[in-house]
Amino acid sequence: MIKRIEATGKAKETIAFLKENFGALFFYQAGGCCEGTQPQCLEVGSFFPRTNDVCIGQVEGFDFWVDKDLFEYWKHAHFTLDVADGFGVGGFSLEVPYGKTFTIHYRLFTDAEAANLEPVKYNTFD
Repeated sequence: MIKRIEATGKAKETIAFLKENFGALFFYQAGGCCEGTQPQCLEVGSFFPRTNDVCIGQVEGFDFWVDKDLFEYWKHAHFTLDVADGFGVGGFSLEVPYGKTFTIHYRLFTDAEAANLEPVKYNTFD
C-alpha cells in the first residue's frame, strides 16, 4: 500500500521534541481562514476534526487530519511533512514558539501509486 503522508528527517526530529514536551499529538491541515493551509501540530484533545474531515495516515504514529474540502482538492497528491526555521502563519501550532513551522510539499501520485493507495478514514463520530 502506498502512503499518502510521509515526513522528512527534520520533521521527525521536531515531532520527537514536541512529543517529549507535550505527549500525544495530532496534525490538522485546514482549507483556509486564520491558519491558511499550513499544517498544525496540536495536543490530542485540544481540537477535534469536523464531520467528514479525513485522516490521510499517520506521521510518527500520530494521525494527520485534513479538512474535507482540502482533501477533495489534494486527494490525488502525496503529502510530505517538512519543517522550516521561522514563524509561519500557524500561530496555534506547537512548534511555532520554538522558531519552527511545519510545511507540506505535494506531488501527484503516479497511476501505479494511485491504484494502490492506503485507505483514508473519514470522521463520522462513530
